[in-house]
Amino acid sequence: MSKFDLITMGEVMLRLSPQGYDRLSSCATFDKNAGGSELNVAAGAALLGIRTGIITKLPDNDLGRYIKNEIRFEGVSDDYLIYDSSDEARLGIYYYEYGAAPRKPTVVYDRRNSSFTRIRIDEIPESVYSYSRMFHTSGITLALCDNTRDTAIELIRRFKDAGAMISFDCNYRANLWGEEKARQTIYSILPYVDILFVSEETSRRMMQRKEDSLMEIMRGYVRDYPGIRYVCTTQRKVKSPKVHDFTSMIYSSETGEFYSEAPYNDIDVVDRIGSGDAYVAGALYGLLRYGDPQKALEYGDATSSTKCTITGDLPLSDLKEIDRIIRGHKAKGQADELNR
Repeated sequence: MSKFDLITMGEVMLRLSPQGYDRLSSCATFDKNAGGSELNVAAGAALLGIRTGIITKLPDNDLGRYIKNEIRFEGVSDDYLIYDSSDEARLGIYYYEYGAAPRKPTVVYDRRNSSFTRIRIDEIPESVYSYSRMFHTSGITLALCDNTRDTAIELIRRFKDAGAMISFDCNYRANLWGEEKARQTIYSILPYVDILFVSEETSRRMMQRKEDSLMEIMRGYVRDYPGIRYVCTTQRKVKSPKVHDFTSMIYSSETGEFYSEAPYNDIDVVDRIGSGDAYVAGALYGLLRYGDPQKALEYGDATSSTKCTITGDLPLSDLKEIDRIIRGHKAKGQADELNR
């Protein structure tokens, strides 16, 4: 029996946000949170009840210990945290300014040369590869620098060789790398991938898929890379920074069918950051616990929509709450105003 259901690998950062709707250029104080795509996924899945861990590298100082404590609080194992005691040790930071229509949210990164960018494959215990049913990483990790890219790709190969399923979120960020480099790198790893998360915009622009419809694009990935079992694509309609509609679609190569549901409409968006990762967490939970793409879609949609209502990168919804939200989404007629 595997020790973990899911292991992720990626950078964990310190997020600093002005309070309320203050501007980065004028605020006097910041709220701090932990965050990072792969931690968000591990945390969301752990809250739903599966065993998760994360591979990352942190500075061996008070900021690193703050992140470690946040990881533990979320129920994610710290077995594979690596600590940097060098003089150059640092934690990546990003600053997030909330938006209000017509002003969009703003992100400023200060993550160059963080401790994570110096992670080495020989720092990761060999036992981890046979300890997990699934390994997940994202295009953000591949984009940070040559070292994180090479390390992540080697981890993908080693986990795959050990029999784990591979989950990959394209998560393209134009401010981290160019389209051509991203496209070449991601296509090179798709032969290893079992579960692919990719938006329609990323497919059409960065990945340069030429199919006419979204369904044809999703089927096209499986046609070109037969090892892919599921292609998952979110569909978000942004009415304003504070009001979104959200749903998704999953294609299963095993059944040859598409899975979808009615959108969550008029979501009250408190904080959008991490909602895409919450979707990945919910979808992976549905696949790992049930092996059912419809369940994966329902948990993914519910966890993503709910995360939008929570401040900070990390999700804070357990299985009981998400199950209640799914029931409410499917219910007909008037819903209860309070949970009681």
